Amino acid sequence: MRKITAGLFISLDGVVEAPDQWHFPYFNDEMSAAVDATLGAADTILFGRKTYDSFAGAWPEREAAGGEDADFAKALGDARKIVVSNQQLEFTWRNSEQLKGDLIEAVTALKNEPGDTNIAMSGSVSVVRQLLAARLVDELHLLVHPIAVRKGMRLFDEGESPIPLTLISSETFKTGVLNLVYGQLSRAATPPMRTPKSTCLSPNSRKTAVMQKGLTI
Repeated sequence: MRKITAGLFISLDGVVEAPDQWHFPYFNDEMSAAVDATLGAADTILFGRKTYDSFAGAWPEREAAGGEDADFAKALGDARKIVVSNQQLEFTWRNSEQLKGDLIEAVTALKNEPGDTNIAMSGSVSVVRQLLAARLVDELHLLVHPIAVRKGMRLFDEGESPIPLTLISSETFKTGVLNLVYGQLSRAATPPMRTPKSTCLSPNSRKTAVMQKGLTI
């Protein structure tokens, strides 16, 4: 079964919306190598429509311009690009197609297709959320930027069930960005949620307990 790897630029307070407004001061060769190792090495990329539109509006021109990022742009163009949307889409960027049918069923079938390379994702937050909830994302690659954006969509919205993850690797870039790779636990490996026993402390007991932890009330 092929793996799905989802990569996102994320702020310290969890914001993933509009990274073009806060991300670029932290971009360096280390981050470029991390992105290229996942997105640039994939032969299949799964997009949400908005993220696809932003890529399609930039990378074909960069490939044609033949600049320093032309090789990466060519790799994106050569990859199979599958776009998730409820609207009927038309494409001008080569090797692009629209995902057909139910998202979860179609992505499960995609993972079961033959192949040795990973299926990559970039951005596409709404799609990533749904696939995380369905436990179809194998690796979550988070480039955590040392900035609190303080507004905008966050990666994890409110939901009924927690999404347990396990840390696979971590790296600190010179800019202070953290490159964190998490794996998603299977349902069988997920530890049960425990409800703590209720305790009733008197006001004086609560004050003593808090002060022992170095806090004041």
